[in-house]
Amino acid sequence: MKQHFGKDLTTGSIPQLLLQFALPILIGNLLSTGYSVINAIWVGNLLGQDAVAAVAVSFPVFLAVVALCSGATLATSILVSKAYGSKDYARIQQIVNNSWSMGIGIILVLMTAGLLLSETLLGWLGTPAEIMPLADGYLKLTLVGSAGMYLSFLVSSILRGIGDTMIPLVCILLSTVLNAVLDPLLILGAGPLPELGLNGAALASLLSSGTALLTGLLYMKRKYKQEPINPTGLALDKSIVGEIVKIGLLSFAQQMLVSMGYGFITVFVTSFSAASIAAFGVASRLDSIAAMPAMAMMMAVSTLTAQSIGAGKPERIKSILKWGILMNIPIILAISAVCVLFPETIMRLFVKEADVIQAGLRYLRIVGAGYLFFIFFYVSNGILNGAGKTLSTLIITLISLCVVRIPLAGLLARTELGLDGVWYAIVISFAVTTLSSLFYYGWGRWAKDIPGREQGTRNQGLGSELS
Repeated sequence: MKQHFGKDLTTGSIPQLLLQFALPILIGNLLSTGYSVINAIWVGNLLGQDAVAAVAVSFPVFLAVVALCSGATLATSILVSKAYGSKDYARIQQIVNNSWSMGIGIILVLMTAGLLLSETLLGWLGTPAEIMPLADGYLKLTLVGSAGMYLSFLVSSILRGIGDTMIPLVCILLSTVLNAVLDPLLILGAGPLPELGLNGAALASLLSSGTALLTGLLYMKRKYKQEPINPTGLALDKSIVGEIVKIGLLSFAQQMLVSMGYGFITVFVTSFSAASIAAFGVASRLDSIAAMPAMAMMMAVSTLTAQSIGAGKPERIKSILKWGILMNIPIILAISAVCVLFPETIMRLFVKEADVIQAGLRYLRIVGAGYLFFIFFYVSNGILNGAGKTLSTLIITLISLCVVRIPLAGLLARTELGLDGVWYAIVISFAVTTLSSLFYYGWGRWAKDIPGREQGTRNQGLGSELS
């Protein structure tokens, strides 16, 4: 077995390493988000308002599935990064084998439960009767596709744990291009392909994610044939499974809170009009695009932090935080400015109906300004995640959503602000997340048990050194 596979992120220029690691992730995340954006464009222009609304009400359930997939695979990435930083290759193999075993079990449960409960879940979200058949069929196919999504997430997380971000990008590029081609063909039907309507959009995503998975597996098998990142068998080691569950479950719970937050907001929005639902469905997807650069930086920060801790170099974390924030500023600022200044142009890319455009326009002007908070809290949360402190980020998310966003949205929606009150509640929750995350990072208690520090420094915490 080689002792130098992957990329060591514990030495060299931190801003250069962050850029090299984050840029492929950013491009990949933008392309991945392209799945939903491409679907939204084709669905909005080919099938109309009802289909857009059906996709919108399904979105919170889809977010819950993504939360489960990314939570478990985030745990794998963190554990692989720490083991790689400490050069413990035998442990990497154990983590990989256990992660694949858990993944197979999770997707079987997820697919079965989702298929049986899709209509019930949509009912809980207040789905109007006239779009229920559309939404139910779309959601069922989306849940079947979750198998490919989970396993492709797992492949990417393992590769990123050893510092390889280029092939996950290639896989996503291939699948996004395929999705863009298949969408209109399966929605409208062409040649031997049947006309599937909205279900065609879901099937296009399913086939595309499967392609990404197969491409990633072939790459790992060929380039890293003798390395410990390919599964050598199924295993369920109690200690490793416990670590994956501990980190992954907390991350899953955090992202589930985000999904539930969108679910509650969807319920509030459905009380206004079908046009409002469609507008929220489009505009909330733009939230994902706006967050992509910050999320890419969060992943880079998390991996650099985990490898630094594994290598006994926690003193690098202060610079990781500083450069992560500085590198976020220009791109997030530009995205926020475009959304605030040109909201109508953006909405017209997705829908044609004037009432939907008007509702989305207000969303982008209000929430778009709040994207500036992404500059800060994604970086500080990335450090906490890299240190394995996912309970901290869970509590921060809990406060932001359950204490602030949901109650405030329900309250403001009943005032003269109406629908705008819901949008203002979202921005205020962004602010609370930022302040909470930066305060906890500066406090330093999260760092007290990091190995490689002198006992006196640990007793004081790393807040003064790293903040």
